[in-house]
Amino acid sequence: MKNKFWGTRGTFTAMIFVVFLVVFAQTALFAGGGHAPKKSGDQDGEPVTILVAAAASLKNAYDQELIPQFQSKYPWITVSGTYDSSGKLQTQIENGLEADVFMSAAVKQMDTLVDEGYIEKDSVDYLLQNKLVLIRPVSATTTVTGFSDITKAKIIAIGDPKSVPAGQYAEEALTKLGIWSKLPETSKSLGTNVTEVLSWVGNGSAEVGIVYATDAASTNKVTIIETLGDGILSAPVIYPVAALKNAPHPEAANLFVDFLASTDGLAVFEQYGFSKN
Repeated sequence: MKNKFWGTRGTFTAMIFVVFLVVFAQTALFAGGGHAPKKSGDQDGEPVTILVAAAASLKNAYDQELIPQFQSKYPWITVSGTYDSSGKLQTQIENGLEADVFMSAAVKQMDTLVDEGYIEKDSVDYLLQNKLVLIRPVSATTTVTGFSDITKAKIIAIGDPKSVPAGQYAEEALTKLGIWSKLPETSKSLGTNVTEVLSWVGNGSAEVGIVYATDAASTNKVTIIETLGDGILSAPVIYPVAALKNAPHPEAANLFVDFLASTDGLAVFEQYGFSKN
């Protein structure tokens, strides 16, 4: 009888021990000893890094406010930004740049990528508007009083119309005003992006320049001579944004695009001089 009792007791003890081991293992797994599988895009998603290709004129708003706010909201997503002229970014995407999101400073580059199959047409959000302005250095004077007499300037900084939307807009505006054909080639200093144009005017190497209103607002080294009036350009200066069709991280890319269009995102853009389209 004694042996039977101890045999039963031993079996019961062994069962308790097994249960203890199972509970301990699960506790260790979820308390720091390991991680259960997580799906990218969930609130506790596994870490991912997305690449955002954006027009140079967006850099300050992105780096200073938008990306930090987004990463605070979605801490498992890291956003890496690459900034240049929209035309150059378009070419890089066509040549294999594995970007998740594209935001251009003109409709042309976005529509081209849509036509080429890189972006779904229905996914494009024509999000923002900007203005074109004529600027001069704060530290220097000029006899130029506006777009109409820009030919007085010895050096005019403009984005290269072949690849820079700001330059394309500038060429269109000056052509409409009957000025473009009157500009000597020697007076044109063509920048590879609008940030370069802003820098040239800011440091005084160009007498005047044409940039976006948001660029002029980003520095105290330049002052605005004139803002281009409505109706001169055939269409407003629009900034569209979309996730790429073959984005490496589509869930995270769409979260970022949605954030840009949210109340918080638009509030930041407005702080930097953009307006909702």
